[in-house]
Amino acid sequence: MFGIFRTLGLALGLLGGAIAAQAPEFAQQYAQRLGGAVDELRRQIDTLESDARANGTTRDNAVERLRTSPDGLVARRGEAAQADIARLARLSAQRQALTEATSPLGRTVAVIRNPDTAIAQATLHDYQPAVPTTADGITAGLVGFLAAWGGWRVLTDLGRRAARRRPRREATVA
Repeated sequence: MFGIFRTLGLALGLLGGAIAAQAPEFAQQYAQRLGGAVDELRRQIDTLESDARANGTTRDNAVERLRTSPDGLVARRGEAAQADIARLARLSAQRQALTEATSPLGRTVAVIRNPDTAIAQATLHDYQPAVPTTADGITAGLVGFLAAWGGWRVLTDLGRRAARRRPRREATVA
């Protein structure tokens, strides 16, 4: 019976390792989407800046003119441009944090600290599980294995000790 529990613990450890290894893979796919979003926002803002220069003004003045326009559609575009500029700053900072992350699981931690909700949801929607062979993937897999296997060992050891302490009732002969 003990062999079954040991085998089950090993299986749970392997499953925990495979699941934990998905975190760095998710961070990788998130980083790819983040890069695409930053590139597209930068393209849109560069176009706005180019249009502003062509009209002899700055980007900030152009956004303010759009926002204060009496035309509702134009004012909405000004609000959207202002939101895009702020979002580009946030996403660029996160992209920099992902680039500079060098510790084991650093990219995963950088994503967890301050994710962009829209990018995280889109990444999760299109997520493709994989077993990464990077140092982060191996580290996360090992941590997941040890947590699942170790947790199982603790539970089974506690169960065995409790079973040994419980006195067995002997049948009384009548």
